[in-house]
Amino acid sequence: MADEPLVLGIETSCDETGVGVVRGHTLLADAVASSVDDHARYGGVVPEIASRAHLEAMVPTVQRALKEAGVAASDLDGIAVTAGPGLAGALLVGVSAAKAYAYALGKPLYGVNHLASHICVDQLEHGPLPEPTMALLVSGGHSSLLLAPDITSDVRPLGATIDDAAGEAFDKVARVLHLGFPGGPLIDRMAREGDPTAIHFPRGLTGPRDAPYDFSFSGLKTAVARWVEARRRAGEDVPVADVSASFQEAVTDVLTRKAIRACKDEGVEHLMIGGGVAANSRLRAMAAERCAAAGITLRVPRPKLCTDNGAMVAALGAEMVARNRPASDWDLPADSSLPVTEPHVPGAGQPHEQDHDHPPDHPHDHAHGHAHDHDHVHELSRKNLYDS
Repeated sequence: MADEPLVLGIETSCDETGVGVVRGHTLLADAVASSVDDHARYGGVVPEIASRAHLEAMVPTVQRALKEAGVAASDLDGIAVTAGPGLAGALLVGVSAAKAYAYALGKPLYGVNHLASHICVDQLEHGPLPEPTMALLVSGGHSSLLLAPDITSDVRPLGATIDDAAGEAFDKVARVLHLGFPGGPLIDRMAREGDPTAIHFPRGLTGPRDAPYDFSFSGLKTAVARWVEARRRAGEDVPVADVSASFQEAVTDVLTRKAIRACKDEGVEHLMIGGGVAANSRLRAMAAERCAAAGITLRVPRPKLCTDNGAMVAALGAEMVARNRPASDWDLPADSSLPVTEPHVPGAGQPHEQDHDHPPDHPHDHAHGHAHDHDHVHELSRKNLYDS
């Protein structure tokens, strides 16, 4: 285990400041500072508030992760950070912080993809990913079916949401039902007291001529809103538990049905489910039932690893180091629309092959072909901050 890469990961794509430390496939620390309470009164994430919260939480969260892991910053073999997709301002905070830490420590920098990280985190729970792996990612911003022959270099999109993502639909329906924000956990809890067959809500894009792997939840959300509004206009009580259960059943039915079909069509025997909505109890139960019936092995990380966290970024970063993938350059951008086909953003040089016991003074001398002189201030900063 001591020979496996030790990587710190930073995640700031939305409203949670996540910092994780991973050695190989072993999770050492997973520190999260969430600003969800700051957004609750607005009914959704406010980008400016999220960015400011990341600024305030970054250093304390990094320090907490290193302490929890029982390692010094100088022990790290690399710094990984979510480069996209996500909120531009929030991403920029994380990318800037990762550059600062990597530069000060003399460590390689790896800008990685948020969605690929959600897949890779399962290695911390169930060991190395099978190749290929089919992944169903469901969150507030994404509903995607992805085929991953190689999580570090080859991730292929098969289908995605064409309007509201699953998590977004949960939030909007929760608002209609006056449950609060975020909607996913609240609807999941309420649905346990309801009847999932009480109301038949539509299943979007499940017709014979529809795109087999794409998702649409906008029509479902609208159908729920109209049903509730009709009851209220008629002066009738709204059975919140039954509406929650019936809505949740419609979402999970579509998600699992399309995921199983993709596995069968592609001849893949493993299905991984990730993203914040993967914490939903009904989705987990239905996926387990349908995968068992189809002879497919289901892999779902524990709920804490499904939501946004730094551990997933560190997991993908550790895999990049282990497979000698090229590190990122100092001009690594924060790309709010980074495509999933780019699991990471490599630098311009050759694949990174570094002796972890003797890191270079500058992480990317190999990528530029010449050394960078550090001025006196940089050297003092590195010594004072990280030699303790």
